[in-house]
Amino acid sequence: HVWMSITYSIQQVKNISSKLCELDPERAEKYKRYTLDYVDELTTLRDELHISLTMLPNKDIVTFHEAFPYFAAEFKLNIVATIEREPGTEPTPQELAETIEKINALPVKVIFTEPQYSPKAAETIARETGAKIYQLDPVVTGEANEGAIDAYIDTMKKNMAVLKEALQ
Repeated sequence: HVWMSITYSIQQVKNISSKLCELDPERAEKYKRYTLDYVDELTTLRDELHISLTMLPNKDIVTFHEAFPYFAAEFKLNIVATIEREPGTEPTPQELAETIEKINALPVKVIFTEPQYSPKAAETIARETGAKIYQLDPVVTGEANEGAIDAYIDTMKKNMAVLKEALQ
């Protein structure tokens, strides 16, 4: 989930562009131009997220699975617990108890689920802790069509809005 760090996404875009220029030198200038434009968009997005998320009074999050370490590191969030180590593997009773204990110690009790997985375990934990459930999207699903051209940027902006609401 390295793409969840916008800084790493920028590097990925540059690496892909470099290879495309190497493999298709006739279109190299076009690739370079598009790369510069997109890197500018990503840099603006990264700066916007840094400003918004830096101001949050709470930085502790509980995520559904191991999709957000790069995101958390970039934006200085603290992943207190992860509900499922691997998607589709229900947490053990001991893991549930540990997660409940960690959430109960937090000043703001929130759990972040993901759109592509069942929130059942998160709902159980929320009932036990009074935590609110929000949804973060790790940008792993979506449609490949013209309307999805800005899907990464749009999804990251939605994630920012969700975090701002949840961590106040």
